Amino acid sequence: MGLKAVHFGGGNIGRGFVAEKLCQSGFEVVFVDVMDKLIEQLQQTKSYTVTEIGGEGEKVNTISNYRAINSKTHEKDAVQEISSADLVTCAVGPNILKFIAPVIAKAIDSRTASTPIAVIACENMIGATDNLAGFIKDPKNTPEDRLSSISERARFANSAIDRIVPGQDPDAGLNVKIESFYEWVVDKTPFAPHGPPKVEAIKWVDDLVPYIERKLFTVNTGHAAAAYYGHARGKKTIADALEDKEIHEIVRECLAETSHLIVNKHAISVSEQKDYVEKIIKRISNPHLEDVVERVGRAPLRKLGRQERFVGPAHHLAEQGDKYTALLGAMEQAFNFVDVEGDDESKELSKILKSMDAPSVVSKVCGLEKSDQMFGQVQAIVERVQKK
Repeated sequence: MGLKAVHFGGGNIGRGFVAEKLCQSGFEVVFVDVMDKLIEQLQQTKSYTVTEIGGEGEKVNTISNYRAINSKTHEKDAVQEISSADLVTCAVGPNILKFIAPVIAKAIDSRTASTPIAVIACENMIGATDNLAGFIKDPKNTPEDRLSSISERARFANSAIDRIVPGQDPDAGLNVKIESFYEWVVDKTPFAPHGPPKVEAIKWVDDLVPYIERKLFTVNTGHAAAAYYGHARGKKTIADALEDKEIHEIVRECLAETSHLIVNKHAISVSEQKDYVEKIIKRISNPHLEDVVERVGRAPLRKLGRQERFVGPAHHLAEQGDKYTALLGAMEQAFNFVDVEGDDESKELSKILKSMDAPSVVSKVCGLEKSDQMFGQVQAIVERVQKK
């Protein structure tokens, strides 16, 4: 039997990043999704292309070693595939993890292979695999008398992923356009004594936290800041936004604040972080990615969350007495990202701002408490936004 991976989520990250790298490492990939049209496309199409875009030009890879299952209509088939796989991954969005957990739980419980299956969530979320594991281990999904032995059947490893997937051409079909740069870092400690699955693209580390926070507080902070300021000023793409000297400088100020935190918290050298910031700004400024600001800014409720790209680092800096004014400015632009067509969270944010007083909004959206150092400043931001 060859290597097999089951991947939940047939979207652009799933097809263009995770499945691409798994296929290149010799895995057969079984896509699992509930979108009828997408699954039918995957079942009826023998291959698709991944076009990697970088400063050196374009490179086209053809992906063909895959199958697809609709878990809504063929749950038993999905369970059977997972129970005999070497690896299960997902890129479905943090809010969907609880919905894929029952199927994975059934498969893990029925697993008989001597080596545990590796479970790796590939989401823009700190501790995403831990979160998924929590749903899998819920008594509603896994019998309590089976929990003590679950490590014999499955090992759960957190990961940090970094690859920009811009908006796709409307007639692209299954083909994906993606940046050439990528980083996929995974905690290797859960896999002893068997060792982690052999995926060439993964960098296995003993301590994942520095990688997760460096990525979230640099790539995601910078990307989102450019998107929200760009949206406010009528820019079409991230590249357009960063051509604006004022926005460019604001994004750099945000990353100077987060860099101060990263360098001091994780013992990453100033020069290493500076080089990383320059690389990130160059990446997100790439005009060939044609990354639309509304796509990058979508889901503002999640992005204004307590552990997320603005509030997370700002809270650390505030409690240490360090500067975080640029991050506050980016948060204000995020609160102004309301009623954007095609983005349900921006519409929900608008409703929250209209129906709650400012302190309640800060608590609900940002997860801050009144005792937090930055609470009053965020409250003032919300009050300004509400007056508009």
